[in-house]
Amino acid sequence: MLDAWALSGRYVRVLATIAVATLFLSSATATEVQQAISVMPAPATVQLLPGVLLIAPNFSAGIGGHEEPRLDNAARRLVLELRRQTGMQLSTKLVDASSATVEIRVRHASGPVQDVGEDESYSLDVDPGGAKISAANPLGAMHALQTFSQLVEITPTGFGVPALHIEDAPRFPWRGLMVDVSRHFIPVDILKRNLDAMAALKMNVFHWSLSNNQGFRAESRVFPKLQELGSDGLYYSQAEMREIVEYAHERGIRVVPEFDMPGHSTAWFAGYPELASGPGPYSIEREWGIFDPAMDPSKASTYQFIDKFVGEMSKIFPDRYFHIGGDEVNGKQWDANPKIQSFMRAHGIANNHELQAYFNERVQTILQKHGKIMIGWDEILTPALARDAVIQSWRGQKSLAEAAQKGFGGILSFGYYLDYMWAASQHYAVDPAANEAATLTAGEKQRILGGEACMWTEYVSAENFDSRVWPRTAAIAERLWSPQDVRDTDDMYRRMETMSWRLERMGLAHRTGLNAMLRRMTGSEDVSPLGVLADAVEPVKEYTREQLAQSAGKTLTSDLPLNRLVDAVAPESEVSRRFTKSVDDLIAGHFWDPASEAQVRSVLVQWRDNDSRLQPSIQKSFLLKEIAPLSEQLSSLGTAGLQALDYLDHAEHPSDDWKLRQAALVEQSKKPTADLLLVIAPAVQKLIQASENGR
Repeated sequence: MLDAWALSGRYVRVLATIAVATLFLSSATATEVQQAISVMPAPATVQLLPGVLLIAPNFSAGIGGHEEPRLDNAARRLVLELRRQTGMQLSTKLVDASSATVEIRVRHASGPVQDVGEDESYSLDVDPGGAKISAANPLGAMHALQTFSQLVEITPTGFGVPALHIEDAPRFPWRGLMVDVSRHFIPVDILKRNLDAMAALKMNVFHWSLSNNQGFRAESRVFPKLQELGSDGLYYSQAEMREIVEYAHERGIRVVPEFDMPGHSTAWFAGYPELASGPGPYSIEREWGIFDPAMDPSKASTYQFIDKFVGEMSKIFPDRYFHIGGDEVNGKQWDANPKIQSFMRAHGIANNHELQAYFNERVQTILQKHGKIMIGWDEILTPALARDAVIQSWRGQKSLAEAAQKGFGGILSFGYYLDYMWAASQHYAVDPAANEAATLTAGEKQRILGGEACMWTEYVSAENFDSRVWPRTAAIAERLWSPQDVRDTDDMYRRMETMSWRLERMGLAHRTGLNAMLRRMTGSEDVSPLGVLADAVEPVKEYTREQLAQSAGKTLTSDLPLNRLVDAVAPESEVSRRFTKSVDDLIAGHFWDPASEAQVRSVLVQWRDNDSRLQPSIQKSFLLKEIAPLSEQLSSLGTAGLQALDYLDHAEHPSDDWKLRQAALVEQSKKPTADLLLVIAPAVQKLIQASENGR
């Protein structure tokens, strides 16, 4: 849905493109240079030069130096993307590098199995005659091709790329996205298009969480009952897993599998109850939370099973890293098992923490046998582990720093949980090297490998997956790639908006998917009234959805359909963010800008009148009954905002009764309804408060 802010944003981008042609490093600050382009993540250094390289029908790409099919395919994907951007029928045939519009020169191959810390740097030179990419290996060249693609903008003379020189390299070598496919299964085609999006943002690790209490999603031929009884028939065949690994490798992305053990493992036990510490029987969990079942660390057969399973999976996943989960083991089954208690006494194991440490050490030895490095969540951290283990921290930089001080590598996911429904700015503010990690020595800081965004899927399905991941993950990708001093939140949002449209053009459905879900709710092609409300709300944050359900005596399960408005709307409301900024600017300017006030008024009028337009849909759809109070509140807030502006325009002070009624309205509007937050309420509150004080 286009609005005034979206249109003005496009106009600004056009002006920025024109400005690029005449902006020089000698007369521009670093900030001005970054703001003149819309690349995300922001490159390390950019030098703008005179002129523009126009994309002509004879555009071509060519490779010199080291050549390999992966690099050829990346160059062809650039041409295909330019076709989508420009509408030109550009040829995907590669030409001699010396005559190509984009000359790609790579010095040598990357490793046969991509590894942490490979050189991903590149340089990009563009002038009106052509472009040249230089990189040590194909990884850097693929990143450069993504940068080139993002630099293409429409100009008064055609589609073009500004003349410039870029030197770029990532700040952290580990820039990942974790996708939980256990709680809700995500099909291969959706994973692939999200790998495309990851590549566009220069992310390089796909952490594939394949098992949990609610599902075992990987085919095992050695232990077939894992998927036969632990997946509801929703799992990836070995051919599909290899396909994802290859698809990711083609795009410079490593695939790290996660199979949770010893806890979060009920789905293992559905087919193989002998692995468990309790008698069973077992079936996959339908509810969310932490459950008692855990693997039996006292039995040799447990490790024999894991050894065979890891050996099988190692042939599918060539990456050196293998994630074992290791989190949230409550130990209740261990406490209740006399044989395990006897085992602990015999081995001098004092408590469950030490028992899990024993289990982890045994598993680490198995992984090393198969050439793998262990990764696990915070809970695996114990001094006895071999120091090549990597700790993934959901607890924060303090835990990350502790791991680094003890000699372990670390990955930060605290602050990057996408299912929390945080704003992009909140994720953007989290830095792996900040807080306690900032006090580490230079050597200890080197052990912080980077971070991962995490998409846990309790309330995520194939239908809304894209909207839960993008575009907010772009902010995390920038935090992990760009220099630490790239922190301008407003400019991040400017570039993220551009990136969002690019991702849609690539095939993601994080924007367009909303309309399909709204059509289902209304039973109509006309979803504009519901869309107005959808744009003004956000899902409740963090674990509020579970808490509200518990308070209402409801049980949330994996079987519940994800077809409500809360499942459709974006985690962050662009309309609310822009409206809030407009209100802030209006107040800061003492309401003397008629054009800005007119823009704010037009939005308030739309909200005021929307309830009457939406009511027919609410009356005919069972899915919309719960949002009726929200619709009424939105209308009332629109009315209140308009009245506040009227008081200001007429230099009148509102009555005490009016102020009390509006204060009550705002407070009520801030409370969750139907698991949604009416996030425009605080901005309207600012207008109400301003009317009390006058201009």
